[in-house]
Amino acid sequence: MASKIFMGDMPELMENILNNLNNEFYSLYSCALVSRHWCSMSIPILWRDPFSFDDRKPPSFISRYFSYLDEDEKFDLKEYGIIIDFPITVFHYARFLKVLDLFRLEDKVQKWINFQYINPQKHINILKDDIANLLFKLFIKSGTTLSKLNIRISEFIIKPEIFYSLGQNELFFSRLQDVSVEAISDEYNIDETIMLLRILAKNSIKIHTLKLNVFEDIYGPQIYHTFASIVRAQEQLKRFNLIYEAEFQAKFNGIVSALGNQRKSLQEIKIHGCAYDAEFEVLMNCEKLEVLRIFYGDEQELLKLLVAGFCKFNTLEIMTTQLNASGVLQFLEKSSSLLQRLKLHSDEDILFQVPLLETLTTFCPNITYLYISRLTLSKQLVKLIENLKKLQFFTLKWSNYDSENAVKELVIELAKILPSTLQYLYWECFNFQSNSFNDILLDYCDAPLKKLLINVDCDEKIIKALIGFCIRKGSLKYVNDISRTDYDYLEEDLEGYAKPVSRDFIEVNC
Repeated sequence: MASKIFMGDMPELMENILNNLNNEFYSLYSCALVSRHWCSMSIPILWRDPFSFDDRKPPSFISRYFSYLDEDEKFDLKEYGIIIDFPITVFHYARFLKVLDLFRLEDKVQKWINFQYINPQKHINILKDDIANLLFKLFIKSGTTLSKLNIRISEFIIKPEIFYSLGQNELFFSRLQDVSVEAISDEYNIDETIMLLRILAKNSIKIHTLKLNVFEDIYGPQIYHTFASIVRAQEQLKRFNLIYEAEFQAKFNGIVSALGNQRKSLQEIKIHGCAYDAEFEVLMNCEKLEVLRIFYGDEQELLKLLVAGFCKFNTLEIMTTQLNASGVLQFLEKSSSLLQRLKLHSDEDILFQVPLLETLTTFCPNITYLYISRLTLSKQLVKLIENLKKLQFFTLKWSNYDSENAVKELVIELAKILPSTLQYLYWECFNFQSNSFNDILLDYCDAPLKKLLINVDCDEKIIKALIGFCIRKGSLKYVNDISRTDYDYLEEDLEGYAKPVSRDFIEVNC
């Protein structure tokens, strides 16, 4: 009976397993070769986002789509000087598409043209646009429904037949959940982009994540009104990301105030390069807003506004030139035990550090993720870390202006009280380059670290400390590939203890 139940559940279990291999292209391809049944489950997953395939390899997969062009379109390709076979394929690959990035589409088409060694009968940029539009139209006509769309206002010309096809196939945008629009500094094809965005606003009401990246105020009011209409149209917008590349943008043309429609669904907001404006007052009434990210904006005024609202935050991330911590204290007091993830990144030394550390110690005991840069190593910091009994991820980019012996004592004290829950440590010193602080940290650390990031030149002392920590704790799996003349030697030294990998592989974001 047990085996029968297992076999009956097998198709559903296999589908769940394969879905979790979404980004493992080689594994999915291997699964597709096992059997006809596995192939029928693997191929649709493999072809959800083919334009994110490895950029180091030629995008030969594009040729698979051409079998489903109509005869006139195939004739057009031949007229362009593209002479290829149109093999009959087992699957209609265009129907499986779920993720479309128009910039990647354009880029892959360009690489495909280069790979074909075509002697085009048209200018190469015109040919690229024609083929990209052919594929775009094929995706729309194939009956697929996108889940993710990235639009970049660029030199890519969207042709009229695309808009006609979208009018005939409204389902193409109807299930979008993740949308990103990037407006660059040039005014290429702005009218076509606005038309595409208006269709998006009309047909997409289920977007959960929306990112709007605006370079500067050069497009006129139309595009901003269109952005606002997209925001207003959503029924359950959860994450909103507004990026202004021009620093301290203070006019939002209704984009932010449109979030008033999302007060019962909005959970996360990220703003970059935004000064304070009355439009942000709508955030005070967002009942479910719990994640706030402010990058190089007017964090003082925005935090003051939100302290007076109904929001209860579990995550705060601030990146700024120089953080004045006095503006954060009230927010931390209000968040209190709800706060679990905190990132404070300052390019220069943080101001009012002691009140910041004392407030965190008193009010925020449940932090599991803590990132602070740039902070002076101090007794108050040691007391805070000792109080954080649930801390799992800790990044400290620190400096100190005391004597080397005083710093050494603080490092020992901090290393000893790192909590038993800690599994990730990123430790970076700005004004001391001696390895002694890193080896001392490891010698006295009793936390079961699994991942370690340190900013030192590799020498025998740090290798010995790393191996000693691995032998003593048996927990460390990865360390960043700290600089050494020969990486192979570093890997050989740590073989059987920890694996050196790139920073990107280890680093944990807020």
